[in-house]
Amino acid sequence: MGGERIALLFPGQGSQAVGMGRDLAERFPAARAVFQEADDALGFALSRLMWDGPAEELTLTANAQPALLAHSAAVWAVLRDADLDVVCAAGHSLGEFSAYHAAGSLSFADAVRTVRRRGELMLESGAARPGTMAAVLGLDDEVVEGVCREASADGSVVVPANFNTPGQVVVSGDTAAVERVGPMLVSAGAKKVQPLTVSGAFHSPLMKVAEAGLQAQLESVEFRDPAFAVISNVTAQAVTEAEEARTLLIDQLTSPVRWTQSVQTMLQMGAERFLEVGAGKVLTGMLKRIDRAAEGRGAAVGTAEALEALMNAGAR
Repeated sequence: MGGERIALLFPGQGSQAVGMGRDLAERFPAARAVFQEADDALGFALSRLMWDGPAEELTLTANAQPALLAHSAAVWAVLRDADLDVVCAAGHSLGEFSAYHAAGSLSFADAVRTVRRRGELMLESGAARPGTMAAVLGLDDEVVEGVCREASADGSVVVPANFNTPGQVVVSGDTAAVERVGPMLVSAGAKKVQPLTVSGAFHSPLMKVAEAGLQAQLESVEFRDPAFAVISNVTAQAVTEAEEARTLLIDQLTSPVRWTQSVQTMLQMGAERFLEVGAGKVLTGMLKRIDRAAEGRGAAVGTAEALEALMNAGAR
């Protein structure tokens, strides 16, 4: 990588797809070992679900979360021997757990069991208090926040859940409030408000019932200080201590993902190159919309072909 200062990006839910990781297992023994460890740790063949589907089952929150973490961990198992100068990492929602695993805070077995539990808790929260989410395009963050406050009424709430890029915010909350806020956002100038197919109102107060369960799970595993800074979704600031990380991962359930600010923080920390470690290339695509300084600096390395190309480039 020519001595460049690297920031690692780890994808979240929505990037899963049937077939994910199969080529890694076929090409790299280290990746194959990660998938086997996931199956052993969870007590069922997660790898078979990842590779063969069905898609409806893979997309379930309690399956998608460990699948995405396993894919990222498999890529990292190969990449970590590439002598990269990693200055920081960040993950989008679920991806933050992948980031802490890569930074050495969580063993893989503990990480995959933790995100499986997180997915179960989030699904249970969604059943206990049904909610939904919608993507809002073309409005400033502050405008979305203001309209959400205005639309929260009659005991139902809607809040910003993901600040993904300038002009792209996801809102989350009670179904009635999310349905109510859509026309209000369009009246405020939104180009589009797109309902999302989700099993709950993630990153909103509706997830509060999941906090105790996630706290218990995180307290049951060994959590070490990260070897490199991980940028928190909640604060968009660097985290270097285990206890702060654990607290913020619990807060993350009900707090918005501040992704735009997180990327800006990584640039301020001197990141020269961004590697998206895992499934898809959603986060790489967001980079140029977040900051011109990041345009052209990202690469998605979730496939065997992309991983080999990166490592061959580094060897020259």
